[in-house]
Amino acid sequence: MNNQEAALKIPYGTRDYLPAEAADKRRVESAIAAAFAAWGYDEVVTPTIEYLDNLTMGSGAALEPHMFKLFDKDNRTLALRHEMTTPIARLAASRLKDASLPLRLSYISDVYRYEQAQAGRQCEFFQAGVELMGSDNAAADAEVIALAIRTIVAAGLDDFTVCLGQVNYIRAVLRELGLDDEGRRLVEKAMEKHDLVGLEKIARELELPETAAEIIMELPVLHGGPELLAKAETLTGSEDAQAAISNLKNIYALLDDYGVADRVVFDLGVIRDFGYYTGMVFEAYAPGLGFPLAGGGRYDNLLSDFGRPCPATGFALGIDRLMLAKERQGQGAVRVARDVYVGYGTGNSSEAIRKAMELRAEGKTVLTGLSSETRAEAEAEAKAQLAAELVYIG
Repeated sequence: MNNQEAALKIPYGTRDYLPAEAADKRRVESAIAAAFAAWGYDEVVTPTIEYLDNLTMGSGAALEPHMFKLFDKDNRTLALRHEMTTPIARLAASRLKDASLPLRLSYISDVYRYEQAQAGRQCEFFQAGVELMGSDNAAADAEVIALAIRTIVAAGLDDFTVCLGQVNYIRAVLRELGLDDEGRRLVEKAMEKHDLVGLEKIARELELPETAAEIIMELPVLHGGPELLAKAETLTGSEDAQAAISNLKNIYALLDDYGVADRVVFDLGVIRDFGYYTGMVFEAYAPGLGFPLAGGGRYDNLLSDFGRPCPATGFALGIDRLMLAKERQGQGAVRVARDVYVGYGTGNSSEAIRKAMELRAEGKTVLTGLSSETRAEAEAEAKAQLAAELVYIG
């Protein structure tokens, strides 16, 4: 590759946004920001780079191989943020340590992670989300789920479903079945990957009683409406499992109050990360998209790693994925139309500039010709630029 060819390329896993795409991205972000603000969430902005030690707190260590790393002048290891919850937890435990609870914080940021690049999955991608810190009840969980739904709708996507699960239910059932720590770890890992074949193999290798093996194989496919919870209750006598189901019932009742319960189905196979989440978890899916466009849940242990024990819940929404879902539902990016094109004949440039400035002061989007032209030429240019109106000064 010669120097000129290299100069025209961009790094693996990144992309350019062309004008129509960039305009659509900005519209989506503006709608998201407005939704967050309407629900009382305050925006925060954290550094793009953080100390690696901070980003690998808790379960973040598992993602270290996927982080972009660099060194500062003191030879300390830094990394580009790979998600936003950990930096916000650091912020809440430091700069906001004296703030009253609960904290309602939001963000719209770029994040970086080594990935096998494909549609909807890049090394540089954009996320929006909220963190609600300081409340451990179902009302907080319901609020973030309802806000996620309302935000997706506000951003222009209507055809999607939210799958709601509870990691404490799975944990309690596995304990009741008598699995040791290693057995639980193997089952949990297979469930996180949605690997039903691997899960069946693990159940055989653990030499579990037939009933226990059947329950383990049934857990990932417990999917349906409110009636599913009654079935889930029959699989276990564990008080912890029953409490987890009761939690889901309370959340669902609140989602009904918010008017969004019709978008929610129960899916106890939604796990996300056993080492991170401590209660309800959820993911949003759109037809034709083989990965979630949003996800989140309760994570009550993360802030303890930063010295401020505090319950928390939240979600992250993939902006690129949301735009891809819109495109696949026939709502792709379109060229931006202008209100007015101002053209002018020879010797009338000054008057044309003044007219354009007057129109902009009225709140209109205005393009001005860069050289004199005939009316016919101005009409053609106005059409090419998607201008709704031509003002010609001859």
